[in-house]
Amino acid sequence: MNNKLQAKDLINVGIFTAIYFVVFFTTGMVGYIPVLMLAIPFLCPMVAGIPFMLFLTKVNKFGMVTIMGTVLSLLMMLTGHPWIGVPFGVVFSLIADMILKSGHFTNWGKIRIGYVVFSEWLIALFIPIFFMRDSYFATMRDGYGDYYTDTLMAITPTWVFFVMIAAIALGAVAGSYLGKAMLKKHFKRAGIA
Repeated sequence: MNNKLQAKDLINVGIFTAIYFVVFFTTGMVGYIPVLMLAIPFLCPMVAGIPFMLFLTKVNKFGMVTIMGTVLSLLMMLTGHPWIGVPFGVVFSLIADMILKSGHFTNWGKIRIGYVVFSEWLIALFIPIFFMRDSYFATMRDGYGDYYTDTLMAITPTWVFFVMIAAIALGAVAGSYLGKAMLKKHFKRAGIA
């Protein structure tokens, strides 16, 4: 099998990156209600697990997941999220790619682990809330007002950052099963299910 990425592979990456981004971004809009910001680390990887699992039925070459994660993190930066998401997106998607490749992109155990690792790039988007609080909340107060800012500050003590890391992992596991269940026919065709 030719291991070099072909035009068809890049087209698949582009299509599924766009779908994943729309699903991810739309789900993340629950964060406009401040208390629901805490649900994003679980909800986003869970819901986005559906397009990601479908994407994996098209992936059989190393690099496709890395490109997807890199482009996603760049898109998030361009939509106003912190730049630190880009190196996180590159590193976590690269590690996920290596895990998926070690299972030949069809081993269900490696797929679950790979998606958990892939999804952990999301934590970068929350780093300013916990570790750049003064500048982050000053900017937020200008745009979202006192109620939203004060509520988010109250519900995000530093220890919540580590809860979010665990929530991302749980959401990704749930998303992998949700995606597999919804795409059972496609998984069977790809020899994964």
